[in-house]
Amino acid sequence: MALTYQQLLTAVPLVMRAGNVPNIVGDAGIGKSALVNEVARKVGAALFTTVVSLSEKGDLAIPVPPLTSDSFVETANYGRLANVQFGYSATLVQIIKQAEAKPDQPIIWFLDEFNRGSQAVQSELMNLVLQRQINALRLPDQVHIVIAENPDSSMAGFSNREYDVAVGDAAIRDRTVRLVMTTSTDEWMQWAQQRGLNQLVINYLRVHPTRLSIINPESEDLQPTPRAWERVARNLDQLQRLPSSSRQELATDLFSGDLGEEVGTSFAEFVLAQGNELTLEKLRASSAGAAKFAQADEATKFNLLRDWLKKDALSLATETGAAQFNNLLAKVSPDGQVAITHSVGEKGDRLLEKMYQVAKQQLTGQVAALYQRLGQIATREDRH
Repeated sequence: MALTYQQLLTAVPLVMRAGNVPNIVGDAGIGKSALVNEVARKVGAALFTTVVSLSEKGDLAIPVPPLTSDSFVETANYGRLANVQFGYSATLVQIIKQAEAKPDQPIIWFLDEFNRGSQAVQSELMNLVLQRQINALRLPDQVHIVIAENPDSSMAGFSNREYDVAVGDAAIRDRTVRLVMTTSTDEWMQWAQQRGLNQLVINYLRVHPTRLSIINPESEDLQPTPRAWERVARNLDQLQRLPSSSRQELATDLFSGDLGEEVGTSFAEFVLAQGNELTLEKLRASSAGAAKFAQADEATKFNLLRDWLKKDALSLATETGAAQFNNLLAKVSPDGQVAITHSVGEKGDRLLEKMYQVAKQQLTGQVAALYQRLGQIATREDRH
Protein backbone atom coordinates (compact mmCIF):
# COMPACT_ATOMS: atom_id res chain seq x y z
CA MET A 1 0.00 0.00 0.00
CA ALA A 2 1.15 3.55 -0.69
CA LEU A 3 -0.01 7.09 0.03
CA THR A 4 -0.18 10.08 -2.28
CA TYR A 5 1.29 13.51 -1.53
CA GLN A 6 -2.04 14.85 -0.24
CA GLN A 7 -2.64 11.80 1.95
CA LEU A 8 0.84 12.13 3.43
CA LEU A 9 0.13 15.76 4.32
CA THR A 10 -2.32 14.27 6.84
CA ALA A 11 -0.41 11.11 7.76
CA VAL A 12 2.98 12.65 8.57
CA PRO A 13 1.69 15.19 11.16
CA LEU A 14 -0.49 12.42 12.64
CA VAL A 15 2.58 10.22 13.22
CA MET A 16 4.48 13.18 14.66
CA ARG A 17 1.67 14.02 17.09
CA ALA A 18 1.73 10.41 18.26
CA GLY A 19 5.38 10.87 19.24
CA ASN A 20 6.66 8.56 16.49
CA VAL A 21 9.19 9.07 13.69
CA PRO A 22 7.76 9.12 10.13
CA ASN A 23 9.97 7.35 7.60
CA ILE A 24 8.92 8.49 4.12
CA VAL A 25 9.99 5.97 1.49
CA GLY A 26 9.79 6.85 -2.19
CA ASP A 27 11.68 6.95 -5.45
CA ALA A 28 14.10 9.78 -6.17
CA GLY A 29 12.41 12.93 -7.41
CA ILE A 30 8.95 11.91 -6.23
CA GLY A 31 8.60 14.93 -3.92
CA LYS A 32 9.63 13.78 -0.44
CA SER A 33 11.54 16.97 0.37
CA ALA A 34 8.73 19.17 -0.96
CA LEU A 35 6.30 17.19 1.19
CA VAL A 36 8.29 17.76 4.39
CA ASN A 37 8.61 21.46 3.57
CA GLU A 38 4.84 21.73 3.20
CA VAL A 39 4.21 19.72 6.38
CA ALA A 40 6.46 22.14 8.28
CA ARG A 41 4.57 25.10 6.85
CA LYS A 42 1.18 23.62 7.69
CA VAL A 43 2.06 22.82 11.32
CA GLY A 44 3.99 26.05 11.80
CA ALA A 45 7.29 24.28 12.48
CA ALA A 46 10.83 25.53 11.98
CA LEU A 47 12.50 23.17 9.53
CA PHE A 48 16.13 22.03 9.61
CA THR A 49 17.47 19.57 7.02
CA THR A 50 20.48 17.26 7.09
CA VAL A 51 21.26 15.37 3.89
CA VAL A 52 22.62 12.14 5.33
CA SER A 53 24.11 10.98 2.03
CA LEU A 54 26.44 14.01 2.15
CA SER A 55 27.38 13.53 5.80
CA GLU A 56 30.54 12.01 7.20
CA LYS A 57 31.07 10.24 10.49
CA GLY A 58 31.63 12.87 13.18
CA ASP A 59 29.70 15.63 11.39
CA LEU A 60 27.09 15.89 14.16
CA ALA A 61 29.45 15.79 17.13
CA ILE A 62 33.21 15.44 17.47
CA PRO A 63 35.28 15.12 20.67
CA VAL A 64 37.22 18.23 21.69
CA PRO A 65 40.13 18.39 24.15
CA PRO A 66 39.47 19.43 27.76
CA LEU A 67 39.81 23.18 28.02
CA THR A 68 40.77 23.63 31.71
CA SER A 69 42.28 21.64 34.58
CA ASP A 70 38.74 21.18 35.91
CA SER A 71 38.07 18.99 32.90
CA PHE A 72 40.23 16.25 34.40
CA VAL A 73 38.99 13.78 37.00
CA GLU A 74 41.38 12.06 39.44
CA THR A 75 40.42 8.44 40.23
CA ALA A 76 41.78 6.05 42.84
CA ASN A 77 42.32 3.09 40.55
CA TYR A 78 42.27 4.41 37.01
CA GLY A 79 44.47 7.45 37.14
CA ARG A 80 43.67 10.83 35.72
CA LEU A 81 40.77 10.79 33.24
CA ALA A 82 39.70 13.49 30.82
CA ASN A 83 36.07 14.53 31.01
CA VAL A 84 35.63 14.58 27.24
CA GLN A 85 33.53 17.34 25.74
CA PHE A 86 31.96 17.50 22.28
CA GLY A 87 31.71 20.07 19.56
CA TYR A 88 28.30 19.93 17.86
CA SER A 89 27.38 20.66 14.25
CA ALA A 90 26.06 24.07 13.24
CA THR A 91 22.65 22.53 12.46
CA LEU A 92 22.34 21.05 15.94
CA VAL A 93 23.45 24.30 17.58
CA GLN A 94 20.87 26.21 15.52
CA ILE A 95 18.15 23.75 16.57
CA ILE A 96 19.00 24.24 20.27
CA LYS A 97 19.05 28.03 19.87
CA GLN A 98 15.72 27.92 18.01
CA ALA A 99 14.17 25.76 20.76
CA GLU A 100 15.30 28.16 23.48
CA ALA A 101 14.19 31.26 21.58
CA LYS A 102 10.74 29.85 20.73
CA PRO A 103 9.92 27.06 23.19
CA ASP A 104 6.32 26.78 21.99
CA GLN A 105 7.11 26.38 18.28
CA PRO A 106 7.54 22.83 16.93
CA ILE A 107 10.77 21.99 15.15
CA ILE A 108 11.20 19.39 12.41
CA TRP A 109 14.66 17.93 11.86
CA PHE A 110 14.52 16.27 8.45
CA LEU A 111 17.13 13.58 7.81
CA ASP A 112 16.95 13.25 4.04
CA GLU A 113 18.37 10.33 2.01
CA PHE A 114 18.88 8.49 5.29
CA ASN A 115 19.77 5.11 3.81
CA ARG A 116 22.12 6.61 1.23
CA GLY A 117 24.52 7.56 4.01
CA SER A 118 27.31 5.15 4.87
CA GLN A 119 26.72 2.44 7.45
CA ALA A 120 29.04 4.36 9.83
CA VAL A 121 26.96 7.55 9.49
CA GLN A 122 23.69 5.64 9.97
CA SER A 123 25.09 4.00 13.09
CA GLU A 124 26.06 7.42 14.44
CA LEU A 125 22.50 8.64 13.90
CA MET A 126 20.96 5.67 15.71
CA ASN A 127 20.81 7.37 19.11
CA LEU A 128 19.41 10.50 17.50
CA VAL A 129 16.50 8.62 15.89
CA LEU A 130 15.92 5.99 18.58
CA GLN A 131 16.82 7.80 21.81
CA ARG A 132 16.58 11.46 20.65
CA GLN A 133 20.09 11.93 21.97
CA ILE A 134 23.58 12.68 20.65
CA ASN A 135 26.22 11.75 23.17
CA ALA A 136 25.10 13.54 26.36
CA LEU A 137 22.91 16.07 24.56
CA ARG A 138 19.21 15.27 24.55
CA LEU A 139 16.92 16.89 21.98
CA PRO A 140 14.27 19.32 23.24
CA ASP A 141 10.77 17.82 23.38
CA GLN A 142 9.50 20.12 20.63
CA VAL A 143 11.88 18.60 18.07
CA HIS A 144 10.29 16.06 15.72
CA ILE A 145 12.54 13.87 13.60
CA VAL A 146 11.37 12.92 10.10
CA ILE A 147 13.48 10.68 7.88
CA ALA A 148 13.25 9.92 4.17
CA GLU A 149 14.69 6.98 2.29
CA ASN A 150 14.98 5.74 -1.25
CA PRO A 151 13.62 2.19 -1.54
CA ASP A 152 15.96 -0.77 -1.61
CA SER A 153 15.27 -4.14 -3.20
CA SER A 154 14.57 -5.72 0.19
CA MET A 155 11.48 -3.55 0.70
CA ALA A 156 8.10 -4.96 -0.25
CA GLY A 157 6.97 -3.64 -3.62
CA PHE A 158 10.45 -2.42 -4.61
CA SER A 159 12.23 -5.63 -5.60
CA ASN A 160 13.35 -4.11 -8.92
CA ARG A 161 14.98 -0.97 -7.50
CA GLU A 162 18.71 -0.46 -7.83
CA TYR A 163 19.50 2.59 -5.70
CA ASP A 164 22.93 2.80 -4.10
CA VAL A 165 21.69 2.51 -0.52
CA ALA A 166 22.93 0.95 2.70
CA VAL A 167 20.18 -1.30 4.05
CA GLY A 168 18.99 0.22 7.31
CA ASP A 169 19.42 -1.36 10.71
CA ALA A 170 16.48 -3.48 11.89
CA ALA A 171 16.15 -1.22 14.93
CA ILE A 172 15.46 1.77 12.67
CA ARG A 173 12.80 -0.16 10.77
CA ASP A 174 11.24 -1.29 14.06
CA ARG A 175 11.17 2.17 15.66
CA THR A 176 9.97 4.28 12.74
CA VAL A 177 6.69 4.38 10.85
CA ARG A 178 7.26 3.57 7.18
CA LEU A 179 5.04 5.66 4.91
CA VAL A 180 5.44 4.66 1.27
CA MET A 181 4.91 7.55 -1.13
CA THR A 182 3.41 7.17 -4.58
CA THR A 183 2.61 9.61 -7.37
CA SER A 184 -0.78 10.95 -8.38
CA THR A 185 -0.80 12.85 -11.66
CA ASP A 186 -4.05 14.63 -10.78
CA GLU A 187 -2.61 15.82 -7.46
CA TRP A 188 0.66 16.90 -9.07
CA MET A 189 -1.14 18.86 -11.78
CA GLN A 190 -3.23 20.59 -9.11
CA TRP A 191 -0.04 21.42 -7.23
CA ALA A 192 1.64 22.64 -10.43
CA GLN A 193 -1.36 24.85 -11.22
CA GLN A 194 -1.22 26.40 -7.74
CA ARG A 195 2.52 27.05 -8.12
CA GLY A 196 2.01 28.65 -11.52
CA LEU A 197 4.13 26.13 -13.42
CA ASN A 198 4.07 26.36 -17.19
CA GLN A 199 0.62 25.36 -18.46
CA LEU A 200 2.04 23.32 -21.33
CA VAL A 201 3.53 20.83 -18.86
CA ILE A 202 0.12 20.42 -17.23
CA ASN A 203 -1.59 20.07 -20.60
CA TYR A 204 0.89 17.42 -21.74
CA LEU A 205 0.50 15.34 -18.56
CA ARG A 206 -3.27 15.59 -18.86
CA VAL A 207 -2.92 13.75 -22.18
CA HIS A 208 -0.13 11.42 -20.93
CA PRO A 209 -0.78 10.95 -17.20
CA THR A 210 1.45 7.87 -16.87
CA ARG A 211 4.50 9.90 -17.89
CA LEU A 212 4.67 11.93 -14.66
CA SER A 213 6.93 9.24 -13.22
CA ILE A 214 8.42 6.25 -15.04
CA ILE A 215 10.45 3.62 -13.19
CA ASN A 216 12.33 1.22 -15.45
CA PRO A 217 15.56 -0.10 -13.86
CA GLU A 218 16.45 -1.85 -17.12
CA SER A 219 16.68 1.42 -19.01
CA GLU A 220 19.97 3.33 -18.98
CA ASP A 221 18.25 6.51 -20.14
CA LEU A 222 17.00 9.27 -17.85
CA GLN A 223 13.41 8.85 -16.74
CA PRO A 224 10.79 11.46 -15.82
CA THR A 225 10.01 12.23 -12.19
CA PRO A 226 7.80 14.91 -10.61
CA ARG A 227 10.94 16.86 -9.69
CA ALA A 228 12.22 16.59 -13.28
CA TRP A 229 8.92 17.95 -14.62
CA GLU A 230 9.22 20.95 -12.31
CA ARG A 231 12.67 21.69 -13.74
CA VAL A 232 11.29 21.23 -17.26
CA ALA A 233 8.55 23.77 -16.53
CA ARG A 234 11.12 26.34 -15.34
CA ASN A 235 13.33 25.71 -18.38
CA LEU A 236 10.33 26.00 -20.68
CA ASP A 237 9.54 29.44 -19.24
CA GLN A 238 12.97 30.59 -20.39
CA LEU A 239 12.86 28.73 -23.72
CA GLN A 240 9.64 30.48 -24.70
CA ARG A 241 11.43 33.83 -24.48
CA LEU A 242 13.79 32.86 -27.29
CA PRO A 243 13.21 33.29 -31.04
CA SER A 244 11.37 30.46 -32.78
CA SER A 245 14.52 29.20 -34.50
CA SER A 246 16.31 28.83 -31.15
CA ARG A 247 13.35 27.02 -29.65
CA GLN A 248 13.41 24.56 -32.53
CA GLU A 249 17.14 23.92 -32.08
CA LEU A 250 17.15 23.52 -28.30
CA ALA A 251 13.83 21.98 -27.27
CA THR A 252 14.52 18.26 -27.80
CA ASP A 253 17.96 18.21 -26.15
CA LEU A 254 16.85 20.52 -23.35
CA PHE A 255 13.88 18.40 -22.32
CA SER A 256 15.63 15.08 -22.92
CA GLY A 257 18.23 16.18 -20.38
CA ASP A 258 15.56 15.91 -17.69
CA LEU A 259 13.04 13.41 -19.05
CA GLY A 260 15.09 10.99 -21.13
CA GLU A 261 15.14 10.76 -24.91
CA GLU A 262 11.72 9.20 -25.52
CA VAL A 263 9.59 11.42 -23.28
CA GLY A 264 11.79 14.48 -23.86
CA THR A 265 11.37 14.19 -27.62
CA SER A 266 7.63 13.66 -27.28
CA PHE A 267 7.27 16.71 -25.03
CA ALA A 268 9.41 18.84 -27.36
CA GLU A 269 7.16 17.90 -30.30
CA PHE A 270 4.13 18.78 -28.19
CA VAL A 271 5.56 22.19 -27.28
CA LEU A 272 6.68 23.02 -30.81
CA ALA A 273 3.32 21.95 -32.25
CA GLN A 274 1.39 24.52 -30.23
CA GLY A 275 -0.87 26.40 -32.59
CA ASN A 276 -0.65 23.51 -35.05
CA GLU A 277 -1.92 20.76 -32.77
CA LEU A 278 -4.70 18.47 -33.94
CA THR A 279 -8.11 19.50 -32.60
CA LEU A 280 -11.54 17.96 -33.08
CA GLU A 281 -12.47 20.78 -35.45
CA LYS A 282 -9.36 20.23 -37.61
CA LEU A 283 -9.89 16.48 -37.49
CA ARG A 284 -13.39 16.71 -38.91
CA ALA A 285 -12.66 19.49 -41.38
CA SER A 286 -10.42 17.72 -43.90
CA SER A 287 -8.66 14.54 -44.95
CA ALA A 288 -5.42 16.11 -43.72
CA GLY A 289 -6.83 15.90 -40.20
CA ALA A 290 -7.46 12.17 -40.62
CA ALA A 291 -3.90 11.66 -41.88
CA LYS A 292 -2.53 13.51 -38.86
CA PHE A 293 -4.79 11.45 -36.60
CA ALA A 294 -3.21 8.25 -37.93
CA GLN A 295 0.24 9.50 -36.85
CA ALA A 296 -0.89 10.56 -33.37
CA ASP A 297 -0.22 8.52 -30.24
CA GLU A 298 -2.96 6.41 -28.66
CA ALA A 299 -3.77 8.85 -25.87
CA THR A 300 -4.34 11.67 -28.38
CA LYS A 301 -6.55 9.46 -30.56
CA PHE A 302 -8.63 8.38 -27.60
CA ASN A 303 -9.06 11.92 -26.28
CA LEU A 304 -10.10 13.25 -29.70
CA LEU A 305 -12.76 10.58 -30.24
CA ARG A 306 -14.00 10.93 -26.67
CA ASP A 307 -14.20 14.70 -27.22
CA TRP A 308 -16.29 14.03 -30.32
CA LEU A 309 -18.70 11.94 -28.26
CA LYS A 310 -18.98 14.68 -25.66
CA LYS A 311 -19.66 17.46 -28.12
CA ASP A 312 -21.58 15.86 -30.99
CA ALA A 313 -22.48 12.24 -30.27
CA LEU A 314 -25.68 12.34 -32.31
CA SER A 315 -23.65 12.93 -35.49
CA LEU A 316 -22.86 9.20 -35.34
CA ALA A 317 -26.45 8.64 -36.45
CA THR A 318 -25.78 10.51 -39.71
CA GLU A 319 -24.16 8.95 -42.76
CA THR A 320 -21.35 11.52 -42.94
CA GLY A 321 -20.54 11.46 -39.22
CA ALA A 322 -20.70 7.66 -38.99
CA ALA A 323 -18.40 7.20 -41.99
CA GLN A 324 -15.79 9.57 -40.60
CA PHE A 325 -15.97 8.18 -37.05
CA ASN A 326 -15.74 4.59 -38.28
CA ASN A 327 -12.71 5.42 -40.41
CA LEU A 328 -10.95 7.00 -37.43
CA LEU A 329 -11.94 4.18 -35.06
CA ALA A 330 -10.16 1.73 -37.35
CA LYS A 331 -6.91 3.63 -36.73
CA VAL A 332 -7.12 3.08 -32.95
CA SER A 333 -5.54 0.11 -31.14
CA PRO A 334 -7.81 -2.79 -30.09
CA ASP A 335 -7.74 -1.65 -26.43
CA GLY A 336 -8.52 1.89 -27.52
CA GLN A 337 -11.45 0.66 -29.60
CA VAL A 338 -12.88 -1.08 -26.54
CA ALA A 339 -12.53 2.11 -24.48
CA ILE A 340 -14.24 4.19 -27.18
CA THR A 341 -17.06 1.64 -27.46
CA HIS A 342 -17.59 1.96 -23.71
CA SER A 343 -17.77 5.74 -24.15
CA VAL A 344 -20.43 5.31 -26.84
CA GLY A 345 -22.39 3.09 -24.46
CA GLU A 346 -22.10 5.70 -21.73
CA LYS A 347 -23.96 8.18 -23.95
CA GLY A 348 -27.07 6.10 -23.19
CA ASP A 349 -29.90 4.50 -25.09
CA ARG A 350 -30.88 7.65 -26.97
CA LEU A 351 -27.80 7.57 -29.23
CA LEU A 352 -27.84 3.79 -29.74
CA GLU A 353 -31.58 3.75 -30.47
CA LYS A 354 -31.21 6.55 -33.02
CA MET A 355 -28.31 4.72 -34.71
CA TYR A 356 -30.32 1.50 -34.71
CA GLN A 357 -33.33 3.13 -36.37
CA VAL A 358 -31.18 4.70 -39.11
CA ALA A 359 -29.25 1.45 -39.63
CA LYS A 360 -32.50 -0.51 -39.94
CA GLN A 361 -33.66 1.77 -42.74
CA GLN A 362 -30.32 1.72 -44.58
CA LEU A 363 -28.83 -1.72 -44.03
CA THR A 364 -25.81 -1.03 -46.22
CA GLY A 365 -25.28 2.53 -45.05
CA GLN A 366 -22.46 4.07 -43.01
CA VAL A 367 -24.47 4.23 -39.77
CA ALA A 368 -25.24 0.52 -40.11
CA ALA A 369 -21.54 -0.22 -40.65
CA LEU A 370 -20.52 1.74 -37.54
CA TYR A 371 -23.30 0.19 -35.48
CA GLN A 372 -22.14 -3.28 -36.55
CA ARG A 373 -18.48 -2.49 -35.78
CA LEU A 374 -19.33 -1.23 -32.29
CA GLY A 375 -21.28 -4.42 -31.67
CA GLN A 376 -18.37 -6.55 -32.85
CA ILE A 377 -15.93 -4.70 -30.57
CA ALA A 378 -18.26 -5.10 -27.59
CA THR A 379 -18.74 -8.84 -28.19
CA ARG A 380 -15.02 -9.30 -28.85
CA GLU A 381 -14.34 -8.02 -25.34
CA ASP A 382 -16.98 -10.39 -23.94
CA ARG A 383 -15.34 -13.35 -25.72
CA HIS A 384 -12.02 -12.51 -24.06
